[in-house]
Amino acid sequence: MDISEFLEPVGQVDFQFQGEAPVHPRLGDLINIYLEPDHFPDYLAADIALLGINEDRNAFNNKGCGQAADVIRKYLYALYPPGHELKIVDLGNIREGFQVSDTYFALTEVVSEMLQNNVLPVLIGGSHDLTFANYQSYQNLGQIVNIVSIDPMFDLGQSEEEMNSRSYLSHIILQQPNYLFNFANIGYQSYFTDQDALRLLKNLMFDTYRLGVSRSNPEETEPVIRNADIMSVDISAVRFSDAPGNGNATPNGFYGEEICQLIRYAGLSDKLSSIGFYETNPTLDPNGQTSHLVAQMIWYFIDGFYNRAHDFPFRNEDDYMKYRVSIHDHKEDLTFFKSKKTDRWWMEIPLESDLRMKYQRHYLVPCSYQDYQMACNNDIPDRWWMVYQKLM
Repeated sequence: MDISEFLEPVGQVDFQFQGEAPVHPRLGDLINIYLEPDHFPDYLAADIALLGINEDRNAFNNKGCGQAADVIRKYLYALYPPGHELKIVDLGNIREGFQVSDTYFALTEVVSEMLQNNVLPVLIGGSHDLTFANYQSYQNLGQIVNIVSIDPMFDLGQSEEEMNSRSYLSHIILQQPNYLFNFANIGYQSYFTDQDALRLLKNLMFDTYRLGVSRSNPEETEPVIRNADIMSVDISAVRFSDAPGNGNATPNGFYGEEICQLIRYAGLSDKLSSIGFYETNPTLDPNGQTSHLVAQMIWYFIDGFYNRAHDFPFRNEDDYMKYRVSIHDHKEDLTFFKSKKTDRWWMEIPLESDLRMKYQRHYLVPCSYQDYQMACNNDIPDRWWMVYQKLM
């Protein structure tokens, strides 16, 4: 497929230190950037593809976030690269369609092409509803997926509400056929959360983590992130003092260094295959602080990606320690696996052999050492129960 028809070159981005001596290259010197119409980068040999999206017509109270991509690039290109050999292309910006649905279609087609060629798309700019178009890429490929959203609210909207950045999740849930296996929200704030919405997500056996829990124990969110195929980041999850460039920024939220840690977890995950950074609004960010933070978040993702341990079970069973735990009044033992490379944990959900192919990426569930300890104390972890019920 010729995806270049959906893309336009990056605008002129003059990043600080551009043209510096080659002994001190910055990311902008090392990324193959789509700058001229007749010179579309070869993405087939890349590991990561940056994609800007200048679409904010469905933004809620945040018009201007469609201008973020090139501003974020200005700060990203000026950063020193992590200590790895990088294979990154910047494919420019998705062309804004005549209607928003046209932009969704273009984004879906481009991301589908990336996924089919094992290139990880990093989506930059635009409003949070673009997560829907990203999800449709997996739907087109028939892949059952898990989504993790870092967001102070659930974005369910009202029943029958038209698509916008506050209602996209309902549209994903109601899609038929549906390829969403699990959704997890990290960092929701209770005073922005309708209790009926919270009950709905719990009834659907989705994961929700309040801001306080996520901040006080970020290690417990790592298995949730490690289980995701798609990560979607709304910058309004970061407090106003650290990220003022957003029409919905509030006093509370993650600190900059905390959100960067979560993003690095995403980079380290073997399973995660796309990530999007949304809702940054340069028109509300005169000093560029928010765009600079998002650039650093992308840097942490790249660093995590190039430090992946490739220990998602089971490439080689000798690389794991296997533990069986008997639970009182439970028919089967619980089986845990610990990676000898990274000390990360997984637990196996019993599943009929004829279903293993369909759910091959879901019956081995990332977990924590605390989950193993809970089982040793004769208590079945919540993570185990939730996935077991979905698979049954």
